[in-house]
Amino acid sequence: MPIVKKPIIASPLGRSKFLTSTNFRGFNQQAPRCSKTLQFFLYLSFQKLMKIAVNTRLLLKNKLEGIGWFSYEVLKRITQNHPEHEFFFIFDRPFDEEFIFSPNVKPIVIYPPARHPFLWYAWFEYSIPYVLKKYKADLFFSPDGYLSLRTKIPSIPVIHDINFVHYAHYLPKLTANYYNRFFPQFARKARKIITVSAFSKQESIDNYGISADKISVVYNGYADAYKYKEEVYTLVLENITHRKDYFLFVGALSPRKNIERLLAAFELFKERTKSDFKLVIVGEKMHLTEKMEAIYQSMHYRREVLFLGRLNLKQLVEVYSAAFALVFVPIYEGFGIPLLEAMATQTPIIASEISSLPEVAGNAAYYVNPFDVPEIAEAMMRLSADENLIKVLKEMGNIRKEDFSWDKTAQGVWKVLEQV
Repeated sequence: MPIVKKPIIASPLGRSKFLTSTNFRGFNQQAPRCSKTLQFFLYLSFQKLMKIAVNTRLLLKNKLEGIGWFSYEVLKRITQNHPEHEFFFIFDRPFDEEFIFSPNVKPIVIYPPARHPFLWYAWFEYSIPYVLKKYKADLFFSPDGYLSLRTKIPSIPVIHDINFVHYAHYLPKLTANYYNRFFPQFARKARKIITVSAFSKQESIDNYGISADKISVVYNGYADAYKYKEEVYTLVLENITHRKDYFLFVGALSPRKNIERLLAAFELFKERTKSDFKLVIVGEKMHLTEKMEAIYQSMHYRREVLFLGRLNLKQLVEVYSAAFALVFVPIYEGFGIPLLEAMATQTPIIASEISSLPEVAGNAAYYVNPFDVPEIAEAMMRLSADENLIKVLKEMGNIRKEDFSWDKTAQGVWKVLEQV
């Protein structure tokens, strides 16, 4: 039997603002003439309060990445905006109190820690059904796409992308096998599916035979902290590149992020321009980066490439603000949050012309074929020599970013949860 940590006490009634909700006012107008207190409890007796269980295993202190940030930003807003419902956050290891966003959140820790395909199976197929049954959950929400096949509770995954269908060879064999065996089953089992772009929606339709009506597109957002900070520009340049302009890449260093061709393009850019530009790469290494390292070691200008590893939010905002341009040319991307972060910090963008990136960036990016090294290098040369193009891209990005926010994301996710 899974080990369940004693949860903190949570109030299903939540905060007092529920008393003044639109739904309660509507009920109040039709309720018998009686005290507001009695009307409120009458309203509760008619109102269906949901118990929503959530897979929160990627809420990790100081280790939030793409899906982790999605979980953090969306769940913080949903739990605080809907105090009338009770949320059970299911962790696979001790949690940080930072992630208990409101009084209507009850944290639960169940084992084993799910960080390997065998442990994924144990956690989702045995531990999760136990918790859902024990706490009588009405709904299971999974921001990372994994579901349990052994529960009848209505389930909603967020399937951000299915890159593993096309690029299984970039992943460890057990991981690729797990994804390609179970995610089609998760997609079929789900009552509804949320995905983050029309591109990813079409991918699920084409590869899993899922009805379009079953899938809702809800775009990602970006943190409020992403704003251009002119005051850090000189300081960051001094500390990182000794006052030299730099191109920037942000993302996990996995093969589908196309780091090999980015490095080759930067080498070609340096050879042709003889400029003092640098290339700054932010992100952690992931699977199979030996080829990337071999290309890096063979570069004549490798000392002009700086690997900063993982940065915290404050550092990221500063590095974006001081960058000459973001070069983001993955060969497959379900959304591409770095595009939004660049727009918000007034950083011009060079982006892949394929997958979801044109859908996200619109006319706020200079597009290239990610498989064409000379074309990527040519884009770098074009931006480095064209101040007017830089100005236009900044202006377009400033307009385009208004279409995205985590508030809009949370509203879209909640709409789907309510439907189910």
